[in-house]
Amino acid sequence: MSRPTLIVFARAPAIGVGKTRLARDVGRVEAWRLYRGMSAGLIRSLRDPRWRMVVRVSPDRAARGRGLQPQGGGDLGERLRRAIRAYGRAPVAVIGTDAPEASPARVWAAFRAARAAGAAFGPADDGGFWILALSARRARRVAFAGVRWSTARALADAEAAVGASARVETLADVDDGAALAAWRARTRGRRLYRS
Repeated sequence: MSRPTLIVFARAPAIGVGKTRLARDVGRVEAWRLYRGMSAGLIRSLRDPRWRMVVRVSPDRAARGRGLQPQGGGDLGERLRRAIRAYGRAPVAVIGTDAPEASPARVWAAFRAARAAGAAFGPADDGGFWILALSARRARRVAFAGVRWSTARALADAEAAVGASARVETLADVDDGAALAAWRARTRGRRLYRS
């Protein structure tokens, strides 16, 4: 098997941009601080010799001169399709930055499940998913027609678009104040990485 690629989809942290539900609960500056720390910490923690890691960032201008790749235009489905197909010569997984409990062991479990089933999703507790892993064959032809992104139907829609797939562990997305409080309670008050 060729060395797989883990693609991290991230948004450049900026006050008042993104994390709007979290910002309503904790304030814009605190939401920015949390997202910045969560993204940087997750990217650091997911570096692993078993895969190549690529970080694709939005907006595209944030990628200049920083060793990052731009996500490019289009909706989330189009940006994901383009990123996955770019590395489809080997297994590919794509992950966001909202699931602080993602770990190298959990990512590797998704790659192993995709090897057996062709595709594997890691559900998020809000109806979305924290990871999608694909075999090289499935990555080369992936498409996301009809997916209702950022809704409780995102996982079900993406599974229908991708076709037969396995599931790995469900993780929590930290998208609002309640999710943040629940994550801190599960981890005994630990902060979302260092900012």
